[in-house]
Parts: sequence; C-alpha cells; structure tokens
Amino acid sequence: MITRGINHIGLTVPDIEKATSFFKEALDGQVAYDSQTRMDDPRGGDFVEHVLGLEHGAKIIKKRMMVFNHGPNIEMFEFVRATQNNADTLQDIGFTHISFYVDDFEAAFRSIKQAGGQPLSRPHSNTKYEDTEDNRTVYVRAPWGSLIELQTIPNGYYYPSDSESTVFIPRP
Repeated sequence: MITRGINHIGLTVPDIEKATSFFKEALDGQVAYDSQTRMDDPRGGDFVEHVLGLEHGAKIIKKRMMVFNHGPNIEMFEFVRATQNNADTLQDIGFTHISFYVDDFEAAFRSIKQAGGQPLSRPHSNTKYEDTEDNRTVYVRAPWGSLIELQTIPNGYYYPSDSESTVFIPRP
C-alpha cells in the first residue's frame, strides 16, 4: 500500500481559540501542539506564499494540531491580511465537511449543539451501504460556518460484490 491512512485534515478558521473551544466542548478534541502562535513572527513572505499558494501579503498567525481519539487529526490555520470566503457548502468543489464517528449519537448531538453548532436538519438514517440497523447521521454548521457530520454505524457497512476494500471505522 502507498498510503497508511489520513494523517490530518487542514481547516482554516477565523479564530483558532474559538474553534478550539468548540471542538473541545463539542467533540472532546485535544490540542497536540501549536506550531505557530501569536508570540512567533507571522509566517508569510515570498517563500511561504510560493510553497503554500497564498496570496501576496497573507500571513499565518496561528497554527494548531488537534487530536480526535483514533481518527485523523485536524490542523487549523488562522490568517491575517488574507482574502477569505465563507465556508463552502456541500455542493461546492473542494473539501466540504469533516465527519466524526460517534458511539453515543444522542450525547454527541446534544454536545455539539450546546457548543454552538447549528444542525441543518434533524438526525436521520444514513444512505446506501451505511443504512444498517441503528445508524444515524446529521450535518451541523460550526460557529464559523464549516460543515461537520456526526455519524454512527454501530452495525457496520455492507458492500457491493465488487468492493476493493472496507471503510475505516475508528476502533472504540
């Protein structure tokens, strides 16, 4: 195999401290490290703009890696002097949402709402290949606008006969 798995997902937020509080309260996220803080010189300039594909003048002022139990990490960025758009919708091109697998769906749903998440709908059943007994899912908009999915599939997936692999589900 070429890949071992997903290490992290990059997420730009308008305020890292508020995003961190949300992820800690809503989903038990933990900070692994801050690789850029306000005490460091902002990360920018010609080289950084070139290697990261940033617009001229954009600077990273905070960068933090958060851990979520046994799944991929989330690396958050906070910028200054950067033109930024609102969070993408599910129909837009690019990374559109992060899905968190949860065991106690109702507790996770209460927690994410209490932390400021806004559900797009009521929880509902998953769709094809995930629609086994007791499955649940819901999309929630984070306080800064990004989409987060809560999902549980306690009785596993089923697969078509031509499936090449099974889907990763974090171990309890």
